[in-house]
Amino acid sequence: MRIAIFGNIYRTVILSHIKVIFNYYNDKGATILLDNQLFEFIREYGDCCMKNTEIIQNDDFEADFVLSIGGDGTFLSSAARIGRKQIPILGINTGRLGFLADIPSEDIIIALDSLTYKNYTIEDRSLIQVQILDGTELEYPYALNEVAILKQDSSSMISINVSINGKMVHTYMADGLIISTPTGSTAYSMSVGGPLLVPQTENFILSPIASHSLNVRPLIVPDSWNIDLEVHSRSRSFLLALDGRSIVLEQKTILRLSKADYSVKIIKQLNHTFFDTLKNKLLWGVDKRN
Repeated sequence: MRIAIFGNIYRTVILSHIKVIFNYYNDKGATILLDNQLFEFIREYGDCCMKNTEIIQNDDFEADFVLSIGGDGTFLSSAARIGRKQIPILGINTGRLGFLADIPSEDIIIALDSLTYKNYTIEDRSLIQVQILDGTELEYPYALNEVAILKQDSSSMISINVSINGKMVHTYMADGLIISTPTGSTAYSMSVGGPLLVPQTENFILSPIASHSLNVRPLIVPDSWNIDLEVHSRSRSFLLALDGRSIVLEQKTILRLSKADYSVKIIKQLNHTFFDTLKNKLLWGVDKRN
């Protein structure tokens, strides 16, 4: 068995989790794959016994599973590094909420046993692909959670012309616009009032940020549709963010958003549902009157 590990090297708390993982797999003859930064981090600050390890070079690796140790940000970074490899990811949470990295530290052994004995399910999660129509290439043009169009300066709003399948829909006057997948419905989109979608829903959510119009609300559209965006800004530029990875673009740059032609595979424990996560993480549906 080959297990790749990615972790948040800015939090030493992950070292105790990695030690548990190493101790577990050292007895099973598994090969552990580490990127160079994580390898050096463990060697400098940890006291783990690293047997049968390999260093990942330029993300050219093959593994049976990926363990992402950190928060949801670490999970998103891990998914980007896996790309199209279709390697299932298990998220071990050392952050706060943890919708993607949803395995608590006290359940690490249980989760590893589930991998060993194949007691788990795999969910396919859709991504958004971003194409810049002037031909500019993005290093990784995909987002598992959301694509955000944001103003750069702190004063004036931006105008975002939105066309869907070639037809003009609306001009958003706002601080920005979030286009979210169902997976991202519990992230940035939720924070600006967007709806919650179950992960299997085949939709995108368009949620404005601080809209200048009170009668503009989040909009749900099928993810089989193409969404074109054209931005006008007083600063003549705007920020494009894909799961937090950002780039500055000139105004009037036209972006085309569509569903990616591949998905991310997420490992979930048996008998665990999306609604369990909502209740545990967000206290969804909890009645404080009792």
